[in-house]
Amino acid sequence: MKENDALKKDQPADEQSAEEHAERMKLDEADQLTAIVVNALEEKKAINVDVMKVTAKTTLADIFVVATGTSSTHIKTLADYVEEKLKEVHDLRPNHTEGLESRNWVLLDYGDIVVHLMLEEDRQFYNLESLWRVDTHR
Repeated sequence: MKENDALKKDQPADEQSAEEHAERMKLDEADQLTAIVVNALEEKKAINVDVMKVTAKTTLADIFVVATGTSSTHIKTLADYVEEKLKEVHDLRPNHTEGLESRNWVLLDYGDIVVHLMLEEDRQFYNLESLWRVDTHR
């Protein structure tokens, strides 16, 4: 982070503002896509949908969406519906998908957004929220 700040100090102000603007645009788009994901999950009755902004903790993604399904069939339905909605609204397909065979933890990777759909037991065991939640009290 300090290196980025030092690099920004060496950049002309117009380049800094262009970079900052591009980053804001990227985050705004990620927020819009996240809203579509959350709505799709809620429409199909996902349990305990949680959105975590993880930009400060990883370069893997900006946002993790975690939701619980009641059965492997429900998780498959949730995954299919998220894919359908993002394809329909933004013509997006996941860059990578994992877990569709076992259906106890399905991961849909859309680059800036990663969707985790899990059975309750797996969600409690892996406790992604404790690993990835950004502590805002520091």
